[in-house]
Amino acid sequence: MITSGFTNAPVSQFLVFATVIGALIASITDTRYYIHIHAVPHLWNYGQFWRVFTWQICYTNSTEVLFAVLSFYQLRVLERLWGSRKFASFLLSTLPYTTLLPPLILTFILRPLTFGTINSLPAGPTPLLFALLANYYAAIPHTYRYKVSPSAPSPSPSLFSSTLSHSLTLTSKSTSYLAPLQLGLSQFPGSLLAAGVGWAVGTAWRRDVLPGASAWRVPGWVVGEERKRGFEGLRARL
Repeated sequence: MITSGFTNAPVSQFLVFATVIGALIASITDTRYYIHIHAVPHLWNYGQFWRVFTWQICYTNSTEVLFAVLSFYQLRVLERLWGSRKFASFLLSTLPYTTLLPPLILTFILRPLTFGTINSLPAGPTPLLFALLANYYAAIPHTYRYKVSPSAPSPSPSLFSSTLSHSLTLTSKSTSYLAPLQLGLSQFPGSLLAAGVGWAVGTAWRRDVLPGASAWRVPGWVVGEERKRGFEGLRARL
């Protein structure tokens, strides 16, 4: 049975509300400028290394908040497939990788190779979202396919018409990637770096090659599983 809203998806509900509330607090307190990272001057000149641990706290503009909310809401399907405990375990076990890898790659690899051209990393949990998206892509099957063509098929095909008749095959999941794609390109190239690292971390987790992450699980009480079992046991005794 298809369920709507956040039924059986409390962690996804938390992510959506945290995305909105975090951006709102940052806007009200005027702290948006303390979240993103510029390798120079934030890290090398000012020594603000705490930014490496806080840059995923929230997004700093309304457009990114909108697309992030749409993305997390769509990814609630993954929580229903896995269960809230595994979903929360994935988020927490991959958090060190999605938090530390993008700043390190930016500072020690991309910035030196591009002679300072790539220097910034926008705020927001884009790597975490794309880590989820990689597993959504692999685990959730599509229900149907359809083709998009620039022209209608011609009754008398020619070389020119056959060139124009090349169609693009899409699936029922194709529109689910539009909002994350916007996030990945919103502040290019820094946002694309964050998205790429997140996708790689999510893929590594799925293939059990991420050290110390794949087998770990949060305690059941974190997502309310033990409380639910207690209620079910009480109901059975009654």
